[in-house]
Amino acid sequence: MKIKAALVKEAGQPFSIEEVELAAPKADEVLVKIVASGVCHTDEVAQMQIIPVPLPAVFGHEGCGIIEEVGNHVTDFKKGDHVSFSFGYCGKCENCMSAKPYICKSLNDINFGGVMADGTKRLSQNGQEISSFFGQSSFATYAVVNQNSVVKIDDTVDLALVGPLGCGIQTGAGAVLNRLRPEFGSTIAVYGCGTVGMSAIMAAKIAGCATIIAIGGNPKSLALAKELGATHTINRKECDDIVAKVKEITKGGASYAIDTSGVPDFVRKALACVGLGGTAVVLGATGDLTINVQSELMGEGKSLIGVIEGDAVPKLFIPELLNYYRAGKFPFDKLITYYKFEDINQAFADSHSGKTIKAVLKMI
Repeated sequence: MKIKAALVKEAGQPFSIEEVELAAPKADEVLVKIVASGVCHTDEVAQMQIIPVPLPAVFGHEGCGIIEEVGNHVTDFKKGDHVSFSFGYCGKCENCMSAKPYICKSLNDINFGGVMADGTKRLSQNGQEISSFFGQSSFATYAVVNQNSVVKIDDTVDLALVGPLGCGIQTGAGAVLNRLRPEFGSTIAVYGCGTVGMSAIMAAKIAGCATIIAIGGNPKSLALAKELGATHTINRKECDDIVAKVKEITKGGASYAIDTSGVPDFVRKALACVGLGGTAVVLGATGDLTINVQSELMGEGKSLIGVIEGDAVPKLFIPELLNYYRAGKFPFDKLITYYKFEDINQAFADSHSGKTIKAVLKMI
């Protein structure tokens, strides 16, 4: 079928909305009419080819919509269901079978290799195959998605709101609720006040952290962080020694720290600001980092860990986050600004500049 999609043909090229061909869903896939899709830094990283997804490609990996058609082997979904999408995984390897799809052995192939779980593509233009992204390519009017990645959404929830739960929001919230599982009354420092950082802050409040420190450079975002649960804020542009300030607030060092920026220096600061036995988490795509293992890590019994997609099983975790939202404990809607699909390049520009925390494209 003919659809409209935001195409990237060369590294760093702006998104171009063009007509492409979408193949019919296979036996274990569904065809979805896209309602909305979140804009994520990971899309930009792939657009710039920092993550070398084969081009041409259609990005977008925080999609949501309404099912139009289901494959012959799909039993849990039907036409008309409201759904959101998350990352792709095989569902067959030992990690997937152990309820750890976020470390699926085919995770990189499916999400960044430009192909679906079976190794083939669904998109094309004038006979040339087009790469998919995260097994969905939701910067489009329609998408074919494997049933593994699809989460049914209660139709009483505004469907356009839920797309970002599939990546950025579940990454930040899941790092806290699924991986760290902080002790009640503990302390946490969060570097970065974008979608991932704000989600971690809201989750830390749910978990009962007594001290939640938001570190960022945008005064409006820092004010929102306080509204969402931060007990303290540090403006990195005005503070000469962030680590010392965190240690002052926490009386010796935080129990946990999370870096969402992907900036090596902030990862190192996150590690430095936790106390003896503390844990620092890396959530952003980060380059080379040099540390003295004895003095900065092992000598103080610290841990530096990477967390993928919030250690989440999306079919379980996304409904859990929506329950917190309904209860008024996870107001992620305060992060979102909507854009028309045709304004996709402006949405990315506003996200990159910090004007918008979470841009969401509306296709209908």
